[in-house]
Amino acid sequence: MAMVLTPEQQAILDGSKGETMAKIMKTLVRYGEVYGAEKMVPVTGEYGHLVLSFGAFFLGAVFDLYQKLIDDGCLSGQKFTVDPKPYDPKVPQGPIEKVASKFIYGQQNRYEKELEKLGILNEDSYTCACYLDQVGNTPKEGDVLSWAESSAVVYANSVLGARCNRNSGIIELFGSVAGFVPYFGLLMDENRKADWVVELKTTKMPDAQLLGSAIGMKVMEDVPYVKGLDQYIGTELNDAAKTYLKDFGAATASNGAVGLYHIANLTPEAKKQGESIIKPGAKTYVIDDAELQRVKDSYPVIWKNPDADPEMCFLGCPHMTLQQMIDWTEKLEKGLKEAGNKKVSIPTVFTSTTAVLKVFNKTDYAKKLKDMGVVTSFICPLMYMDNPLNASKPVITSSNKLRTYTTSRFYSNDEILDILTKGAK
Repeated sequence: MAMVLTPEQQAILDGSKGETMAKIMKTLVRYGEVYGAEKMVPVTGEYGHLVLSFGAFFLGAVFDLYQKLIDDGCLSGQKFTVDPKPYDPKVPQGPIEKVASKFIYGQQNRYEKELEKLGILNEDSYTCACYLDQVGNTPKEGDVLSWAESSAVVYANSVLGARCNRNSGIIELFGSVAGFVPYFGLLMDENRKADWVVELKTTKMPDAQLLGSAIGMKVMEDVPYVKGLDQYIGTELNDAAKTYLKDFGAATASNGAVGLYHIANLTPEAKKQGESIIKPGAKTYVIDDAELQRVKDSYPVIWKNPDADPEMCFLGCPHMTLQQMIDWTEKLEKGLKEAGNKKVSIPTVFTSTTAVLKVFNKTDYAKKLKDMGVVTSFICPLMYMDNPLNASKPVITSSNKLRTYTTSRFYSNDEILDILTKGAK
């Protein structure tokens, strides 16, 4: 079925705003028709967000395309934020690894200049957690977005009640440039109902990344409704609950393909609609302590030497919140004191947006963390690990997203704390 366009949309498709804008609209129409969209709807969120943040040498065609948009005046109708940068000289790596990283991301300066012309919000806009208060790209409930970053999409849909499909890179920019997106998928009420009921029966609050992983691998692209989590994280979306859901959602989206979840008595649509948001005949998935352990034990170890001692640790994928930075500093300080040590056992990097780091660096915690040997950075850990020389190292993390997309090995936060303060056993 052909999409029905408004007179304005049809005019753009017919070339009223030039050939390049017509091609953008044609791409969006074709994209929508693949998924059965019958119309386009306006993008109403204040800001966009772009998933492509790295100037990799093999993406020359993309940068040529962006330059074409700039030359033809096809700029974003919104200011936007962008995923994290791929390189930071502060992050530990050997001289050969540094040369390799600079080569791999040799187009970074060119790309960042293009982003400035296309409409990036500001210098603090490079983060996968664009919705953090310090960054300011926090959509309102009901906003229609054109985003692609999976962890940001699932957060916006689930925690904020905005509406966005899991788009691809480039497509999300085209939606911001045109100001319209095809109406299908998670933009529609009927597709936001839950396909699964997840019954949580653990004896303590589960690790957010591990719980998200279990649910993501089980439901894949479906929508889960989670019962029982509110007993641990409460019924109000305070900072602690939002931080938990940030990490939980990123794991559901990367270990599966979840774009929306509902938490009983907590997230906006679950609070408003209750169990009426569950589809008739929804499947059930029971998660207890044994199930979480089974999932954790199923993770493959793809280090060259599975028995190697860890040589590096990354925390902050997605980027850490200010409170996470503070909490981890306190935990490390206490753990090292109890172990009779002064510095972490292996090179450790905490990653967050520069907007958060600017605030953190004004606190007493920043010096404490530095004295303990921890590096803070704005980098994307995924991009660091995409350097084959870095990927060959035994790196540990408590991020299930980083584990899924790289050679890094997953440990729970408690296990990471033990390793950093006491050393590998």
